[in-house]
Parts: sequence; structure tokens; C-alpha cells
Amino acid sequence: MVQKAKILLVDDRPENLLALEAILSALDQTLVRASSGEEALKALLTDDFAVILLDVQMPGMDGFETAAHIKRRERTRDIPIIFLTAINHGPHHTFRGYAAGAVDYISKPFDPWVLRAKVSVFVELYMKNCQLREQAALLRLQLEGSNGGQGGVASKESAGLLAELSARLAAVEEQAEALSKQLDEESADAAAVATAAHLERKLTGLRRALDALEPGTGGGGSGLPAS
Repeated sequence: MVQKAKILLVDDRPENLLALEAILSALDQTLVRASSGEEALKALLTDDFAVILLDVQMPGMDGFETAAHIKRRERTRDIPIIFLTAINHGPHHTFRGYAAGAVDYISKPFDPWVLRAKVSVFVELYMKNCQLREQAALLRLQLEGSNGGQGGVASKESAGLLAELSARLAAVEEQAEALSKQLDEESADAAAVATAAHLERKLTGLRRALDALEPGTGGGGSGLPAS
């Protein structure tokens, strides 16, 4: 069963949260509400999120301050943030949003189709990263098991698993390549393109590690890329 991605919706107005849920429900992911910056930071302590939709104007801790806290934390600094605002004070205000770490800055009222498309890109990138981490973890476990195994049986099991991992990785590589082409064709946000490129580099590293472990290639160590 494929794990659903979590999307954090941060807005102090319940009607705005309801509208966001209606727009994003078609993505069939887990939508998590937060009615303040403080509540958002608390949710980020325990859960992993694919993307954060963050209202700029909120009482107490506003969106900019909330984003600054998110970017300072090791656990959450790489989560994409899309700012949503009902006001537009010109380029300076928009620049402040990007300076705070946002990947996008959208003024209300916004086009529901455009917002859903932008969010779906980051959800897809998140899911590909999760797949990559799972493959790396599975390979590490198998290597540890085979090192303590018995002769030919362990080698045969390792070879079988390596073949399975190679096939799974090939499928992820194909999907990542298709996603990158799609982003290039659609002239997507620079942050989304950069994230896709980072994912492809990770996939290349994992492919090299798998190739090094194949019989006859002379690979003795794990050679695994950092996850």
C-alpha cells in the first residue's frame, strides 16, 4: 500500500482552510490543518510533510516569522513552502516571501487549478524521494544480513535481491526522468526543477552503488550514497 503524502495547510480563517481542502482533495493525500504559526510548528515536530501552504497574514506569529522558524530547523528546512496572501504590496512584499524561503508566492484569489498543479509537483517529488530512501534502506539491511550469512545460500539470496532492487530502481529512474521532462516542458518553478535534479543525482548515486555490488564488478563495500 502506497503511503500518502501529508500537506500542511496553515491559515487562521476556517473558511480559507475549508476552501484549500476542497481544492486539494482531488490529489488524494493527507491534508493537515493548522490555524496559527505556533500550531504549524507543533505539527512539524512529529510529522513529515511534502509541502506547506502558509498564509502570510495571521495574528501573533505571521507567515514570514513562521517560515523563518521552519527554515532554521534541521528536520524541516527543506520542506517547500508556498505563501498565500490576500494582499499585494508590490515587488518588495513578494521578495520578502522568497527571502523567507518560499518556493512560490500566490496572491488570493488564486486559480484553483494552478494551485493544485503546483502542489502536485511537490507531492510527486516527495514520493520519489521516499521511494529512494526505502530502496537504500532495503539494500543496507540485505547487505548486513548477507555479511553474516552462510556461503553460497547468502550469495544467491543477495544476487536475487540485487536484481529485484535494480528493477525497482529502474522504474523509479524512468518516472524521475519523465517528471524532469515534464517540468522542463511546463517551465515550472526553479525550486521544483532544482529538487528534481537533486533527486536524479541521488538516483545516479544509488545506481552506481548497485552496479558496484553486482557479481564480477569487483565491488566489495556498500558504496551507498548518503540518504
